[in-house]
Amino acid sequence: MQKRLTYALFFLVLGGYTFTGAQVSRINADDKDDAYQQLEVFTRVLERVRKDYVDGEKLTYKDLVQGALKGMLGSLDPHSEYMEPVKYGELKEDTEGSFSGVGLQVGVKDGALVVIAPMEDTPAFEAGIMTGDRIDKIDGQSTEHFGMNDAVKRLRGASGSKVTITVSRASWAEPKDFSLLRADIRIYSVKDINNRRQFPLDANHLGYVRLTQFGERTADELEVALTTLEKQGMTGLIMDLRGNPGGLLDQAVAVCEKFLEVGKPIVSTEGRNPAGDLQRRSSKSSGNKRLKLPIVVLVNGGSASAAEIVTGCLKDLKRAVIVGEQTFGKGSVQSILPLPDGSALRLTTAKYYTPSHQVIHEHGITPDIIVPMTDEEDVAVQLRRIPGGETNLDEVLRGYDAEKRQRLRELVLDNRDAQLERATDLLKGINLFGRKPTDKSPVKTPAIN
Repeated sequence: MQKRLTYALFFLVLGGYTFTGAQVSRINADDKDDAYQQLEVFTRVLERVRKDYVDGEKLTYKDLVQGALKGMLGSLDPHSEYMEPVKYGELKEDTEGSFSGVGLQVGVKDGALVVIAPMEDTPAFEAGIMTGDRIDKIDGQSTEHFGMNDAVKRLRGASGSKVTITVSRASWAEPKDFSLLRADIRIYSVKDINNRRQFPLDANHLGYVRLTQFGERTADELEVALTTLEKQGMTGLIMDLRGNPGGLLDQAVAVCEKFLEVGKPIVSTEGRNPAGDLQRRSSKSSGNKRLKLPIVVLVNGGSASAAEIVTGCLKDLKRAVIVGEQTFGKGSVQSILPLPDGSALRLTTAKYYTPSHQVIHEHGITPDIIVPMTDEEDVAVQLRRIPGGETNLDEVLRGYDAEKRQRLRELVLDNRDAQLERATDLLKGINLFGRKPTDKSPVKTPAIN
């Protein structure tokens, strides 16, 4: 009898353990990130949509899968996306420097579609669209749930066609509509103080170059500008990166190399796969003369991506003094991964780091000397660059109410730029006292009243 009880107790305990183990295994299986299990769920949803969706006869498996891919990539971050073959073709055209559109660099920030910067000499720039403007609608359609791909697709189109965008600005009481004619976009990325490519020195023998973006020819264009300025006896350089939305990494590296010794770190990337991490160093130098040239870099909230790489590098290496306002904070690496059907993935695979290992993404670069400017002052600087002089200025100012129109006109004609003035005074002080930005002790600069 006792033996029977012992066996019964043994099997009861064994059964309990077996049941508990099965439950734990089931829970663990549910919690486990199982690709096959999730693909089964995806397939079931796919078939249910095909079977029961009210307009299911209009759908193909290709439509549904591409829609799922767009949703999946779009849920990662604002810069990752699935590109259909047509979209991928447009991207390849962009890198070759030819496309038709309105000339806006846009990004998604805090769930809204915002302007990173208008490109120079484009319909958006000449209409007065500014960095930080929020695009609420495109051709009447809300951009509330737009990704980057949606925005680019609707802003681009055949040259000469029209698109209407509804824009909000912090200083406006109500949004405003801008009707823009798309045009072929060709950008000269390096310009002088007069918005041309002549590059004169000022009365203090200081040079000025403005980089509007980092395109395929930016480093070559900058070399021409520097050579022109050096022949005139340049003693200091102001490099204006305000409103520069970025561009090609190789061009950012090539720009930095013009002012660095060989072997100096420029930028590094770190991602999930350590094998893909890299560090870019200066592989060539433009000579001792440029290594000693005092430099001030101007930045603002429209300085992004490659512009932040250059700024962070020159700041960390104490090769330049950075003046202006906090930069945008777009420092992630997007890899283009082609697929067999002609489509591609744009996938965020890493983040950029400055030589001192400061992350750029969502942080930006803080200037050495902060010189804030009001929205109106920023607008005035942009308006001053519009080709055509006073006639075009009056045309653009029609979009503002009478009081603001008069205020902007005064600011434009006054020709004041507090950030540029601070940069000029800084270089004058460096030259006067024989100092350079690499000196460890601080440089005192005159106050701007």
